Amino acid sequence: MSGGIDIPASEPQLATLANGLRVVTLAQPWRQTLSLSLFVRTGSHHEAPGQNGISHVVEHMAFKGTRTRDCQCINLDAERLGAEVNAHTDKDHTAFHIDGLARDLEVFVPMLADIVLDSTFPADELERERQVILQELAEYDEDPEAIAFQLFDRACWGLHAAAQPVIGRRANIARFTRDDLLAYVTRQYTARNVVVALAGDLDPDRCLRVVEAGFGAMAAGAENAVAAPAWHGGLKLRRMAGSGQTHMVLGFQAPTLADDAHLPYVMAAAVFGEGMSSPLLDQIRERRGLAYYAACSADLLALTGQFVVEASTAPERAGECLGEIARLLRQQAEAPDAVAFERARQQLVVRALRAHEQPARRLEAAVQEVYTHGRPRSTAEHLARLQAVTPDQVQQTFATLLASPPAVALAGSVPARMRERVAALFSPDAATHAPPVARRPLRR
Repeated sequence: MSGGIDIPASEPQLATLANGLRVVTLAQPWRQTLSLSLFVRTGSHHEAPGQNGISHVVEHMAFKGTRTRDCQCINLDAERLGAEVNAHTDKDHTAFHIDGLARDLEVFVPMLADIVLDSTFPADELERERQVILQELAEYDEDPEAIAFQLFDRACWGLHAAAQPVIGRRANIARFTRDDLLAYVTRQYTARNVVVALAGDLDPDRCLRVVEAGFGAMAAGAENAVAAPAWHGGLKLRRMAGSGQTHMVLGFQAPTLADDAHLPYVMAAAVFGEGMSSPLLDQIRERRGLAYYAACSADLLALTGQFVVEASTAPERAGECLGEIARLLRQQAEAPDAVAFERARQQLVVRALRAHEQPARRLEAAVQEVYTHGRPRSTAEHLARLQAVTPDQVQQTFATLLASPPAVALAGSVPARMRERVAALFSPDAATHAPPVARRPLRR
């Protein structure tokens, strides 16, 4: 199945059909249920500006009718077997899911094939679903936090497709036709961009036969490749009437999933903002009461990487909150904190083990590995790479971040003169003019 390598049953196995479609199976003999997902490497990263949002519309419309079933039949066929059918669209992929009993594998795979390969996108259904998506977009447009992240992506990537929102643009959604959807699916939904992933009490050979029967005739196509964007940086802001909070997103460029140099960035994000004892939460929320919400993450995809700090605060304290975040980042670049490092490492280990125990998360991670590295890498490999990260690497990561141009987005009730405040905090000589930070000894 995987080039002669003897992979333990608890780890994903990979096989490839003749048309290039890949199959990931994860044997979990203790389960009676099946997790079945199909991932297509297409999302907002793959859309031209005039098509932004089409991946999301296709995902919605895939359930609205096929050559042999209408939308009511699609739902009823699965639910009569106790199964749940769902889907989602992301920046770099679209996915369709069925969760049910493992014994119904031979039923669920053809159901999934019908949805993905034979959707007809009925024009009357498109008009109804268009209104649903426009309502979803209206809710999105009224959410300052969502707008802050949209502005943040634009500050990061400029006009590149990586900056486009998954939900798309209102004008595009209003004009997409059935023919637009069919043409997009024909171009993007091809076997070399598809991974079918299954987890449960399964035999990999049986899974391969069933998937081949359902998808073996799918057109091979070419890989949906997109050129990586250049980092921009800068400030984007939007004042929104009726908002009582300032939502801020601050970030820096990070390596992508394809580069294992991203692991110190993952560790740095955990050091800085994972858990209530982290500097971000301890200082911003617990000790100073500057924000009711704050978080830090390394948001990594095959095409892009972002080190992200976010917070929601009162407008009158927005400048102070942003200044404290900048101070804490500089503090992390000055000296490694052994206690914080070990706390972060243990939290990441537990997070990895929890994901290892959750089929949906594990399958999605395995598929990302297939898209990025050509194979699913084991949890043990991931933990070994994590254990190899050192405190000095994390300290250097913070120094690298602060030496690069940040991207900052503010939305909601944004105070005056925030542009000047951001420029002062993150100018190349900001640390020179910042209030002194007491150096802490290395904890042991």
